[in-house]
Amino acid sequence: MKVELLDIYKYYGPVHANDGITLTVQSGTIHGLLGENGAGKTTLMKVLSGFVSADKGAILLNGKPHVIRSPAEAIAAGVGMLHQDPLDFPPLSVLDNYLLGFASGLFPDRARARKRMAEMGSELGFVLDPDAPVGSLTVGERQQLEILRLLSLGVQVLILDEPTTGISADQKASLFAALRKLAAEGRTVIFVSHKLGDVQELCQVVTVLRQGKLAGQCNIPCPNEQLVEIMFGQVLSAPQRATVDLGEPALELRDVTVSGGRVTVSGLSLKVARGEVIGLAGLEGSGQELVLRACAGLCRPVSGHVLVGGADMTGRPYQRYLQAGVAFLPAGRLEEGLIPGLEICEHIVLAQRSGGPLVDWAEARRRALACIEDFNIRGRPDSLVEDLSGGNQQRALLALLPPALDVLLMEHPTRGLDIESAMWIWAKLLERRRHGTAILFISSDLDEIMEHSDRILVFCGGQVTRALRASETTVAQLGEYIGGMVETGRKVHA
Repeated sequence: MKVELLDIYKYYGPVHANDGITLTVQSGTIHGLLGENGAGKTTLMKVLSGFVSADKGAILLNGKPHVIRSPAEAIAAGVGMLHQDPLDFPPLSVLDNYLLGFASGLFPDRARARKRMAEMGSELGFVLDPDAPVGSLTVGERQQLEILRLLSLGVQVLILDEPTTGISADQKASLFAALRKLAAEGRTVIFVSHKLGDVQELCQVVTVLRQGKLAGQCNIPCPNEQLVEIMFGQVLSAPQRATVDLGEPALELRDVTVSGGRVTVSGLSLKVARGEVIGLAGLEGSGQELVLRACAGLCRPVSGHVLVGGADMTGRPYQRYLQAGVAFLPAGRLEEGLIPGLEICEHIVLAQRSGGPLVDWAEARRRALACIEDFNIRGRPDSLVEDLSGGNQQRALLALLPPALDVLLMEHPTRGLDIESAMWIWAKLLERRRHGTAILFISSDLDEIMEHSDRILVFCGGQVTRALRASETTVAQLGEYIGGMVETGRKVHA
């Protein structure tokens, strides 16, 4: 199906999310959509898929105009969108989620649906247990389920928004193989991403947006430098990583065992020095999330002790960890980090954690403006956090952190961010490192782990299988360790 977007405008107050964009996507192609965070990529695709309505412009499918006012109308027209965070119901089973959206009445033919899902999954190389709760699936498996559901609903144009964020290398390979097969069968794939390597590997054509406008279009392959210059108006260079003298232990785990879901991490001992950066690497669900949350007081250890600055904090709530100089930055920005429905200014007030029942709103607005300027947030004090792009939500989370920290714990700190935003955020984080903050972080991006870590702990199946010096390890070696191609059964002292 050929897609034409003609002169699309979408405004959010004074922000021009889409400012007269015209784009054509040919049938049977995989078309990349690149741009910095806040460039308007997701907004444009939400217009096409019916999640938002354009203020002006037209949509043509196979040359015929369509007015798309809802996701249901989009699917009826043959357009479906896979969001960065799949829209599913975790308590329900895989089969129940697959059946959502079908006009099957009160008594759907579950046996037929089970058979159809298995057949389509086999064709695309997806293996899903129809009786498993969706909450037990990885991000990659949830994406596979949503793709099967959309295809079963007759979608001919499949939009994927940052689909490789937070999935394993094997899952990405499976996803790319499925998308190539769908395109070869005549379906149209629009691949929204900020990862140049993924676009170069998968797409045939790429369109670049910048500040809500069409900035350029290239056939793939083309030099990465050319794409970066179109995205940002200049060639970017990564800053040199400064050497920092490490201090006394800021955080210590003594023979800690922590359990959650299907994973248990047993007997982990670890010392993290002031100014040290430790990356926690591993496939999703390997135990690194449990360890990070135990270090923040968000997950109580089954046994062992957690010490912060030499003080035993085992079993204390997160509020006490905050008072001790520990902060946690979650991967779920809107689920755990920010509060949908509240403005940036209101978040600044809540983050102060002091004062009486009365709020000095003039002072709060002044502080919000200062944070917006200092952290380069594309928004205003009265902007709702859910209206910000992913990169601007991440900048807002950083702005809310206390100015002085001994330990900073982060899940996927640059998840879904463009190159410039990721570089900027790490520059801010490493400023804290120079002031003695110890940093532990999880990332599915091996290059990010390698570039910013002093040490790397590799998790596999709930076990720390390797404690590595980043300077003595290659990305290829790290990938092998994460994949479990190492000897196990021995306790690693980190």
